[in-house]
Amino acid sequence: MEEIAVIGASMTQFGQRDAWVRELLAEAGQACLDDAGVPADAVDHLYVSNMASGEFEGQTGVPNALAHDLQAVPAYTARIDQTSSSGGAGIYAAWQSIASGASEMTLLVGGEKMTHRTTAEATDVIASLTHPCEYKHGLTLPSFAGLTARLYLDTYDAPRESLGKVAVKNHKNGVDNPHAQFRTEVDLDTVLDSPIVADPLRLYDFCPITDGSAALLLCPVSVAEQYTDDYVTLTGIGGATDTHVVHERADPTTMGGVVDSSDQAYEMADLSPDDVDVAELHDMFTILEFLQFEDLGFAQKGEGWKAVEEGRTARDGDLPINTSGGLKSKGHPLGASGVAQAYEIVQQLRGEAGKRQVDADVGLACNVGGFGNCVTTAIFEGVDA
Repeated sequence: MEEIAVIGASMTQFGQRDAWVRELLAEAGQACLDDAGVPADAVDHLYVSNMASGEFEGQTGVPNALAHDLQAVPAYTARIDQTSSSGGAGIYAAWQSIASGASEMTLLVGGEKMTHRTTAEATDVIASLTHPCEYKHGLTLPSFAGLTARLYLDTYDAPRESLGKVAVKNHKNGVDNPHAQFRTEVDLDTVLDSPIVADPLRLYDFCPITDGSAALLLCPVSVAEQYTDDYVTLTGIGGATDTHVVHERADPTTMGGVVDSSDQAYEMADLSPDDVDVAELHDMFTILEFLQFEDLGFAQKGEGWKAVEEGRTARDGDLPINTSGGLKSKGHPLGASGVAQAYEIVQQLRGEAGKRQVDADVGLACNVGGFGNCVTTAIFEGVDA
């Protein structure tokens, strides 16, 4: 199978936007085509990663609308809904379309419009992904996060402050990301004194509600070289699920979908965790950064918290995590987040991350749906890696 290239990448400003999701998707899609220097009529397949445009806006049929807006007709279109990992699932679908030979040029655009709804309304839409047997008892994703954080801290004798330091680190990274929703540093005292949401987690342990879009353009390397030599390769990808009923898991602090999807991605890329230079993790809640760091093989079980304490995951550490600011600072427009994670990795591998730039040849993006219900892990490499 020929290597697959990411030839273009883009993202819109994340935050509170006046535009509707269709406009956000078009903004990112056109910017991605412009980045690659590829005309819209060269696109064979067009995928839209989106969780809930119907619920949030009453808008359906967005892939077809986007093909019209970008003048990419008659490209084949499909919507990819895998809850908050829709972006990662879209990368998987785009990879499949190229790897199978069904398409020579696939555009993936992820997006969501959420801020026009109240926090309660948005939370209720997101909570609909939980299993009814848990939802009827009032369990939501924030409450899962609080219960898991308490279990993790008690089991592994981790200090509460270590979770706060994840928020401090990611907000600091977000300051240098011009597309981030929050570009303001926070100190540890502010995090630890913020209002309790789901004990022991407080306001700054949670990502915001966000509008935004991001896009990638994929093709075989032989096709990429007809347009540019400024591309990266998608060398490993894996997808997996864990139990929908979270309390049925043997260890709630382990996300089986992260373990299984990353094993697939490492095997496909013929790489190990030690080969990864930079990673974007799904820090919807601060505790998730520890769980993924361990389940991806970057640390032994129960020792992920030490990485932030020792500065390993800082931008100048040996394995920078969430140089974009992560979901915590950059924002979390559900369908766009996994695509935006890949955008940051592409920027890093192309040496175009500006003040956020780190020394990296291999990057990883881990996109989580629900509370680890479904996960996609992707590995990218620079062309000189």
